[in-house]
Amino acid sequence: MSDTDKIRSLCPCFSGRAYADCCEPVVTGARPASTAEELMRGRYSAYATGIIDFIISSTSPDRRSECDEKSIRSWSANSEWTGFEVLSTEAGQADDSEGTVEFVARFTEERMKKTLHETGSFKKIDGQWYYVDGTVHPPKPFVRGEEKINRNALCSCGSGKKYKKCCMDKDRMAF
Repeated sequence: MSDTDKIRSLCPCFSGRAYADCCEPVVTGARPASTAEELMRGRYSAYATGIIDFIISSTSPDRRSECDEKSIRSWSANSEWTGFEVLSTEAGQADDSEGTVEFVARFTEERMKKTLHETGSFKKIDGQWYYVDGTVHPPKPFVRGEEKINRNALCSCGSGKKYKKCCMDKDRMAF
């Protein structure tokens, strides 16, 4: 198997495992997800591979009517799925009936890199895990690590010149 074939066979959920041994059996219905995290990984893989029927069927039956298949299909097809990371899980194991999975999904949409940071809620009904809903975490605001230098202030190097006529140009050239 070539390196290219190995890369193609890797699971879209970024587990590092082969798709056939990771999410494919769950997404195709060959076997149910054994944990909430496994279901969430399968859902990400389904978005990445365009298997929208799985997205809908893995949504809790009482929430399925809220699924907009056309929008889901469009988002899946018009995005390049570039990363998935599970940040934490709470319960959601094989013996549990409920659980949460906090994750970050990375994708590129309309040439813009985006992230979805969410805590998803899951419920097991008749032995089958389902996605119930999620809470999206907004991006954290940018916080400057150091005070911004006013371009008209005296330069901090002690030259007596304004920053814009002194070190500002040197700072730009450093990059």
